[in-house]
Amino acid sequence: MPIRRADALSDPVTFAVGDDESLSSIVGRLATETRSLATAEVAVYKAKFGETATAYKSAAMFFAIAGVLALAALIALLVGAILTVATLVGPGWATAIVVVAVLVMAGILAMIGKSKLQTKSEPVS
Repeated sequence: MPIRRADALSDPVTFAVGDDESLSSIVGRLATETRSLATAEVAVYKAKFGETATAYKSAAMFFAIAGVLALAALIALLVGAILTVATLVGPGWATAIVVVAVLVMAGILAMIGKSKLQTKSEPVS
């Protein structure tokens, strides 16, 4: 026997749960379903995070390999510079000249980086 709309509006609890279900069982069912929903949501977010973490891990690996190869290229460039200058002043002085030049460039870059950090950390007036 279908429930009429007027009956449902006059007694919504009976319409929603039926006559044989008590309030304590309704609250218990609500708690169980809420717990199940929260568990399902956590599982969804874990799955999404796992996919994202895998993608970032793969990208980080390729960046690390690229960095190692770039460092190897820089070392080869410096060896070539030493060998080129060695024809003019000898191997010892050539090594010293190239090392000092690279350290000067590193110092300049470090000072530029330090100045950028100082301007960012100063409070804005």
